[in-house]
Amino acid sequence: MEFSIKSASPEKQRSACVVVGVFEPRKLTLAAELIDKASHNTLSDIIRRGDMEGKAGSTLLLHNVPSTLCERVLLVGLGKEKEFHEKEYCAALRSAVKALNETGASDGTIFLTETAVKKRSIAWRIRQAAIITQETVYRFEQFKSKKSEVRRPLRKLTFIIEHRNALAEAEEAMAQGLAIAAGMALARNLGNLPGNVCTPGYLAETAQQIASEHAIECQILERADMETLGMNSLLSVAKGSHQPPKLIVLHYKGGKSDEKPLVLVGKGITFDSGGISLKPGPEMDEMKFDMCGAASVLGSIKAVAQMKLPLNLTVIVPASENMPGGSASKPGDIVTSMSGQTIEILNTDAEGRLVLCDALTYAERFDPATVIDVATLTGACVIALGHVATGLFANNNSLARDLLQAGDEAQDRAWQMPLWEDYQELLKSNFADMANIGGRPAGSISAACFLSRFTKKFEWAHLDIAGTAWKSGTDKGATGRPVALLTHYLLKRAGKLH
Repeated sequence: MEFSIKSASPEKQRSACVVVGVFEPRKLTLAAELIDKASHNTLSDIIRRGDMEGKAGSTLLLHNVPSTLCERVLLVGLGKEKEFHEKEYCAALRSAVKALNETGASDGTIFLTETAVKKRSIAWRIRQAAIITQETVYRFEQFKSKKSEVRRPLRKLTFIIEHRNALAEAEEAMAQGLAIAAGMALARNLGNLPGNVCTPGYLAETAQQIASEHAIECQILERADMETLGMNSLLSVAKGSHQPPKLIVLHYKGGKSDEKPLVLVGKGITFDSGGISLKPGPEMDEMKFDMCGAASVLGSIKAVAQMKLPLNLTVIVPASENMPGGSASKPGDIVTSMSGQTIEILNTDAEGRLVLCDALTYAERFDPATVIDVATLTGACVIALGHVATGLFANNNSLARDLLQAGDEAQDRAWQMPLWEDYQELLKSNFADMANIGGRPAGSISAACFLSRFTKKFEWAHLDIAGTAWKSGTDKGATGRPVALLTHYLLKRAGKLH
C-alpha cells in the first residue's frame, strides 16, 4: 500500500473516499463541517434524520455527496468529544480502515488524523495511524487453498494534517509507523506459522534473511557450540526433540563503535508440548505461539534497521522445541547452567526460563547497556493481568519507567510487578542451587526471580507476554506484541520519538 501525507480541504479531494469524523451526539468535526457547508447541509440533514449519531465504532458510507470531488464520504463515529483520548482515536482508525477496505475504494483520504488527541502530538497521531492501518489489513492465509478476496483492495492512503509546516515531522513519524508495522507483521507471520514449518532452523534462516536485507551481522550457534560454552540448561530442553536447537545472534550497529549495545533476548520455543510434564490436549496447538518472544525481537531489529536508528542493538534468540522422548529431561534432573549455577528441573514445562538463563549469561560478553528479555513465560501472568497488559519485571527502576512510558506511548501497555528478594525463597532446592519452579503462588514472579539470578552484571528487564502475544477463539492468531513497545523504547533511546 502507498502512503502519503498532506494538508488539504476535504471537499476538494479527488479521492475514491474521504473519511471524516462525527462526535456523539451528532456533532461534526471541522472536516465534516467543511463538507457539510460545501454540500449545502447534506451531512447535517443525514445526521438530523438519525442515520449517524456519532457512537464510537459506527460508520456510514455516503455516495455522490453534492459539490465534492470525491466519489464517497465515510462518516466515522468518534464517541463523546470529552472522552476522545488515545484508545478512542485508535479504535476510530481501526473502524475507518476496516470499512474503507470493504467499500471497493482503491484509495482513501483520512481526515481523522487532524482530530486532536489530548497530550498527543501530530507525530504520535500519524505514527499510530500507519501502524493501525497495516495491523487492520493484515491477513495470514498462506496455507489456505482459497484466499479471502477483497473486491478492490486499498492501494493508496493519504493522512491529512492540519498544518503544512508540520509536514516533515509527520512524514518522519509515518516512516517510523510503517517500519514498526513491518516488524509487527514479521512477528505475527512467524507466530502464526505451524510448528512443523517454523522450527528452530526456520527461525535461524529468517534471522539470516533479515541480516542479508539490512546489512546486519548474524551468527548461528549450533548444538556443538553450545556444548562448548556449557549451555547445559538450554540444551536440556532440546534433548527430547529431533529438531536441533539454535542460538541466534544478530548485531545491528547504527551507533558509535564504542557505544554499548542494547540487548533483546527472545524466547524461541517453536513448539512446547511440556516435555515429560506433558500439557493437556485442549488448546495445545496454541503452543506454536511459544516462540512469540523470539518473533518480537526479530521484528524489532527489522524495524530498527528499516528506521536506521543511531544505536547499537544485539538480538539473541535461544531456539528449541520442548518435546517428550526417550532422551528428554525428566523431573528431578539437575543441570549446570552456563553461569555455573545448578538447576533442579522439577517441571519440564517450565522450560522457557531454562533456555533464557543461558542466553542471558551469554549476553554478558557484549558488555550491554541494558538487557530486555521477552517471553511467553507463565500462565500465571495471564491470571494476574489477563490479555491487556504485559507483565514487566526489572532490576532497575529507571529502565522499568522507560519501558512503561514506551508501552503507554505505543498503546502496547505493560504493568510492573514486584521482584522483591522475599520471593526468592520459593526457588529453594534440597539438591541444587535452585529449582526451576516455585509452586503455584506468585508463579510469574518466581519465574522472573529465577531469571534475575542470571542478570546480576547488567541492567535488566523481563517482559512476560503470555497473555498478550496471541489471541484465542475466533480471532486466534499472533498479535505482534510487544514489538510496538520495544520499538518505541528504542526510538526514545535514539532521540527520535516526537
